[in-house]
Amino acid sequence: MEPPDSHHLSAAVGWLGLGDVAEAGAELEKIAARFGSHPDVLGVRHDIQAQAGNWDAAAEIAGTLTRLEPLEPGAWISLAYATRRKTGGGIPQARAILIQAQRTFPKETIIAYNLACYDCQLGDLDAAKAWLDKACALGAAGKIKQMARLDPDLKPLWPELGASP
Repeated sequence: MEPPDSHHLSAAVGWLGLGDVAEAGAELEKIAARFGSHPDVLGVRHDIQAQAGNWDAAAEIAGTLTRLEPLEPGAWISLAYATRRKTGGGIPQARAILIQAQRTFPKETIIAYNLACYDCQLGDLDAAKAWLDKACALGAAGKIKQMARLDPDLKPLWPELGASP
């Protein structure tokens, strides 16, 4: 993607970083229609919908991204995150997406971490601990444990992690 479309995309990312989803969306509208299904444009469109809490739309866009870029782990993570929150979605559906993604991306730390969160929320604390251990083994164990000590999804594991409720 060349200027001016690339500039509009960058501006949309900037506005999104500032929390202004309306301006981010307005910048995306200035991009030529032929780039409407470009993965970078769809990624920002997904982020706009997610930031606005429009989880049904975010899930639909993330699903498109998984079909366009099946080897991009972030697309699968975004799909699971939105699926958890969309109408008719939930943790079991999000977990199923990440179990599938984990087979393709066995070394992706955030997938293991999110599976720990999902299993914890589903009440399977042994599985949650195993996924959290795997996430720590994949890298940045200190940061992962620090994040886990603050993550409400992992609250049942906090005593084991040395966190105070």
